[in-house]
Amino acid sequence: MSDTLNTDRMQKDLKSVKKDIAALTEQLTDVLNSYAGSASKQARQGYKDARGRADSLASDWSGVASDWQDRGMAAYEDARDAAYSIEESLEDRIQERPLASVAIALGIGLLLGAAWKK
Repeated sequence: MSDTLNTDRMQKDLKSVKKDIAALTEQLTDVLNSYAGSASKQARQGYKDARGRADSLASDWSGVASDWQDRGMAAYEDARDAAYSIEESLEDRIQERPLASVAIALGIGLLLGAAWKK
């Protein structure tokens, strides 16, 4: 009879342990699901933050590029104006002294020809 009592008692204990394990498994599942949900929220928030920073940087760089484009265009216009001014000045000098201008052009041509020959 004591063997039967021991067996019954062991079966009750085994059922109790199985029940406790099932409860622990359920609690562990709940905790893990909670952490997974929290991690997922954090990941989404991190993605949103990174995306916002990237958009902000793109906007900033767009402004910088536009600024440099404006500066480049201004420099180009200044250089073009200077070239036109030099051209007008040369035209005026050539009209004032046509013979001297031809002589200077001939001299420059001879110097370039001599340099090219060497």
